[in-house]
Amino acid sequence: MRIAYLTTTYPSVSHTFIRRELCELERQIGEITRFAIRHTPYDIVDPDDAREDTQTVRLLAQPKLRWLQVVAKRALTRPRETLAGVRKALNLGRKSSRGLPVHAAYLLEAMMLLDEVERRRIEHLHVHFGTNPTAVATIMRAMGGPPYSFTVHGPDELDAPVGLKLGTKIEDAAFVVAITNYCAAQLRRWVSHEHWDKIRVVHCTVGDEFFRESQPIAPDSRRLVCVGRLSPQKGQLLLVEAFADAIDRGADAELVLAGDGEMRQEIERVASERGLGSRLRVTGWISGQQVRQEILAARALVLPSFAEGLPMVIMEAFALGRPVLTTYIAGIPELVKAGENGWLIPAGSRDAITGAILEILRTDPADLERMAARGRDAVRFHHYTPTETARLAEHVRASVAEEHQRRSH
Repeated sequence: MRIAYLTTTYPSVSHTFIRRELCELERQIGEITRFAIRHTPYDIVDPDDAREDTQTVRLLAQPKLRWLQVVAKRALTRPRETLAGVRKALNLGRKSSRGLPVHAAYLLEAMMLLDEVERRRIEHLHVHFGTNPTAVATIMRAMGGPPYSFTVHGPDELDAPVGLKLGTKIEDAAFVVAITNYCAAQLRRWVSHEHWDKIRVVHCTVGDEFFRESQPIAPDSRRLVCVGRLSPQKGQLLLVEAFADAIDRGADAELVLAGDGEMRQEIERVASERGLGSRLRVTGWISGQQVRQEILAARALVLPSFAEGLPMVIMEAFALGRPVLTTYIAGIPELVKAGENGWLIPAGSRDAITGAILEILRTDPADLERMAARGRDAVRFHHYTPTETARLAEHVRASVAEEHQRRSH
């Protein structure tokens, strides 16, 4: 089988879970071609990402002359297929959140992608995120390209299903991966019942590197860590306010924000106004190994998100042996169980964050260990890289076999 992956950017600091899945799938079914639409805007700090970077073909990085050649070749030698692509781009672009001019660009990207997959004789394309890369894959398929599938994570796709024409993309796909049952239920809202069987739940995963590095919680640790891009949807600004409230109420603790992003300046401004000083540290972008070290140095992971799918860092923290404080939104309650392996609070409640932080600091480390162990067991059962990726491999094999059968008739 000849398989390819497509994402908007790859590799990227926030997409290590894609790399983990891709590399395991490659181990199970053979070599996979990496496609991305563009370069990541972030510095590549992880050595594993640096290796992936050299293997990735980026559509927008192709020379201008090649673009002219590809577009001219498709328009002149395959006018019927090209017209089908134009119609699909118009269908996706009308009343969409991004409009017809942007979908005209997707049409050109689809032509370049199709040229690449035909040269490499790709039999199946898997896409991550139901946004622009899946639009490109859908147009490519309309022009005679190989079957595609795509993984929906949320919240971006689920926030704008109509504007993204999510229903059309599902209808045209060989199958669609939802990362949680919640996500699968949301996807079923936008297609008729005849397409429901295309929607398959395959969880995001963590591998042995996390389970191997698990360590007991240091009894004297007063550190909390929040991992993720510093953005409005992750809730770090509210977390800083709630953490400062806990300090004002006598808590002895420190907070590490592992990541970077557009909210950093405002977060640091609020932290300064609240007098947090050395109690708050923002790491900037760091490697996967450094993220694991920050989690292991902490008493618990804190993630007060306003919008999510199911955050990878929750699985990583559980595998490393740390309980989690997070919000009961989207697919999170499918993994985090209040009172069993963590704390679940309403999204947006500053008082609830403060109260949970104080409870974490009061909880005996042995009890925290027992909570984390239950979380680790859940992750190993539902989110282990080899077993979940094997599910995806089965779906890919079935798609390739079905297409071979269709073409033979």
